[in-house]
Amino acid sequence: MAYDNTITIVGNLTRDPELRFTPGGAAVANFGVAWNLKGRDGAEDKVSYFDVTCWRQLAENVSDSLTKGSRVVVHGRLDQRSWENQDGERRSKVEIVADDVAPSLKWATAELTRNEYNGPGAGQGGGGGGGQQYQATGNAPAQAAAPAPQYDMNEEPF
Repeated sequence: MAYDNTITIVGNLTRDPELRFTPGGAAVANFGVAWNLKGRDGAEDKVSYFDVTCWRQLAENVSDSLTKGSRVVVHGRLDQRSWENQDGERRSKVEIVADDVAPSLKWATAELTRNEYNGPGAGQGGGGGGGQQYQATGNAPAQAAAPAPQYDMNEEPF
């Protein structure tokens, strides 16, 4: 699905992802990302903060894999929501609804563990194929990797 308001940011998590579930059982994770613009010629650094929301399997993977301080690449769309506070004042905020979140490998390494996908369309060619879980080295305990696929060495690749 194409959106005109896509955004990609790279920054550090300002807090551990908070995983919750809707009454219908859908997972949702919220976290913050800070991005620093280094000041030139002695000027102060400028820091921008973004709130990020992830849904479903992505939310669970982010919660399991990332912690405060992790450097991430977030790709998603901008979403504005409005509400009324307890005093009756209207409030609104713009946040990023993530389509994908990945660890940044600029200053770290990561281990990729493929999760089995059991959601809608699994095994039917419709959106299946498996989710992915990323673990930044040192941020989460390593999980057992899936066995390497076996190939017939007599076949031509591709």
